[in-house]
This record gives sequence, C-alpha cells and structure tokens, in this order.
Amino acid sequence: MWRGARWSSKSIYRRLYTAARRRSEDEGDWCYSSEWWGTDYNGQTVLRSISDKGNGVVSVIAYPSSRPSQVYWSEMENWLQQRYADLQPGYTQKERFRVIGYQWRVLKFNDDTRQSAVKIMAACKESDPHSMFFMQQPHCLATPYLKSMVSVGLATIAASDYDLTNAMHGKKSMNILCIGHGGGSLPLFLASKIQGAKVHIVEIDPLVISASIQAMGFPAFSLMAPSGGRANSGPDTFDNVLWKGLHERIFLYKSDAEDFILRNSTKELYDMVFIDAYDGDDIFPHKLWDAQSPFLQELSSRIHPRHGTVVVNLHADSDILDADRSAPSVLEHLLPMGKYVSTICRAYKNAMVQSRGSAFVVSVPWVCNSSLVVSKGFTVSGGLRAGRWDSSLEHLVSKAFEVEHLLDLPFPCLDYIKRNLMLVD
Repeated sequence: MWRGARWSSKSIYRRLYTAARRRSEDEGDWCYSSEWWGTDYNGQTVLRSISDKGNGVVSVIAYPSSRPSQVYWSEMENWLQQRYADLQPGYTQKERFRVIGYQWRVLKFNDDTRQSAVKIMAACKESDPHSMFFMQQPHCLATPYLKSMVSVGLATIAASDYDLTNAMHGKKSMNILCIGHGGGSLPLFLASKIQGAKVHIVEIDPLVISASIQAMGFPAFSLMAPSGGRANSGPDTFDNVLWKGLHERIFLYKSDAEDFILRNSTKELYDMVFIDAYDGDDIFPHKLWDAQSPFLQELSSRIHPRHGTVVVNLHADSDILDADRSAPSVLEHLLPMGKYVSTICRAYKNAMVQSRGSAFVVSVPWVCNSSLVVSKGFTVSGGLRAGRWDSSLEHLVSKAFEVEHLLDLPFPCLDYIKRNLMLVD
C-alpha cells in the first residue's frame, strides 16, 4: 500500500528557497504549548458540562497567554474603536475600548483529551466595564496538526491548478467544508486568510458548539438553524465590530456528518473538505471511513471533479504494533498512527480517486498525528517509476512556498509537508 517519496538531493531547496522571508511572529508556535499543555495548576475552568453525544465531560480551561505582550494592546484598542466608528456612522461620541487581556482556551473531553486550543482576546467598552466580550484570534493555529492540514491541503489544491490567488483576494468563491468543529480555529483561520472562502462547518454535539461560542470567542452569527437560515436574526453590535465581512461567510450546522452529506438540500460542490472528527474516547467514527458507507460515496460526488481535495486528521498514540499487517512494520513505526490507518487511507483513496488524482500521508511534527490528503487534481504522472514522484513532489513543494507567501502564513509550510511523506498505492 505504501511507498515513500524520495527527496532528490538538495535541488528543491536550491531552486525554490532562495531567501528566508521575514515572518510575523507565530503566536501559536509549539514553543508556547507549555502555557496550556501542562498541568492545570494555573488553569481556570470556565465551562463544564456533560455531553449526550459521546464526548463525555466537556470542559473549557483558561490559561494565561504571554503573547501578545501588553505593549501591543493599544493597537487592538484603536482597531476596535475605529471598527465601531465605521459601523456606527450616526454615533458622534467616540467609544473607547479597553483590552483586558489574552488567554488560551482549551476544549477538553473527559478531563483528558485536549480536543482543541485557541487564543482569545477579552475586551470591553470603557463606558461599561461589564460589557465584556471575547474574540478568538483567527490568525493563531495552536496545534501542529492543524498547520499540517492547512499547509499540505492548500499546497495540494494549488498544485491541482486551482486559482488560489483569486480566491484569496475574494475574486472567486472557494467552497470549504469542515467536518468536526472543536473550538473553531481551523474555519476561522481559513475564512480570515481567504477572502473568497465560504466555510460550512458540521458538528454533531450542540455542547461543543455552545462551548466554542460562549467560552472560546467563536462568532455567534455563524450558527445555522435546522430550517437552513441563520439561528440569530442578525449579528449584535459587538459581533459586527469583531467579525463584519467574515462571519457572513461561515455557516455552522448542528448535524451528524453523514446526514449532512446525504440529506443537505443545498448540495454544494466543495473545493476542499477538512475532516477532524474524534469523540470523547478519541475514536474516529467508523461510518466516516467505512469503505461501504454511503458517506464516502456521496462525499466523493460532492467534491470538485477537477481539483477537489480532502484532508483527514489521523490520530492515534497507541496500538502501533497492532497496525495493519499488510503494511511493512517499519513504516508503522515511522508513522505514529493506529491500527486502522491503512484501512482508512485505502477507503478514502478508493472512494475519491478514479482515473486521475492521488492520495498521500505526511507525519505531523511533535504530536502523534498524520494528515491524509486525497486529491482529484494532483496526479503523480507515470506512477512510481524512477524520477516521476520526485518531479511531482518538487511541484508540490513549489506550491507550498507560493501558498506560504500568498497567505502571509506565520509558519513555514514545508515543515509540515516534508516529514515522512508516503504515497498511498
């Protein structure tokens, strides 16, 4: 099933990486994980309840954040003031805002599994200190596997001749589906970086949705009603100040993923699909990867036939030695994944890739995750004959650099593409 990609000497670096660009600070860099990953001695529980959708005890823990430092808070206060003035043209008195601080907010299942981590800003109006509101920081991806999904997914669709430049500038629409919501950092990041992105989110657990909105600063106006319209008739003032121009492009549905794909009446054709759906026991639901499931068959028909790209988060930190015996055991040690990974990869490839396209897996640095990418547009010409895969890989890497510069990413895409890249046969 698996074949490894060979990195052809240093030619890729020489030709494609001529100079390191100056990046803005990555506030979600793994070096800050000690602020929220460790013990709960400095954490404060801000939400805790019991899910009836298989997630057990759902809680949100708040931790202090060291970035951005207080010297930069005034910039955000000025931005809030200007946004408020722009959206309230009849308001003559300038409203002043005060930033109270920044925190990490970590969503946990069963007090153990860290489902997601986001950074929020807390602020209020100076005239009303009780008017506190939270804003999730859309530029911050705290967990490495999300950076992997973004990097390898966008590089792959760009390598499939998709016009990402016009989508980024809002000159064309880009339909994205996120299955699994968590704190919502992935859809917020995509919507903020790609002006033409229209992001649908499917989350089965209403408690997770409530946690993201009430405690993790996700825009409330994004929530959809069962009827198909917005759950809220209109955004409130603070929602508009924080998210105007962005929350209109995010659609958060409370739904089972299979039901949404099979029964959603809009029948959107998606350019990209991101799947990160694990329950409180850290289990990826069988019906979302069963080769015989109607979900996979219908999902294949709902992604664009020329460039449609699906990215799946694969996670397991145990059972490596029980991995699928059809794959070389050494590979299962290179890829820290569980015993069903080979089956999952085959199921997605067989369902999505027919006459053209490819599927591959990359390992994620620092954590026990890998990203599976299935593309209808990125093809390894000539299969795996000598030199062919190297040429396709070089094209993928070149697109990774383009994506990194185009979207002004604070992290290097290549770091999340090059690690243990394996082609799915």
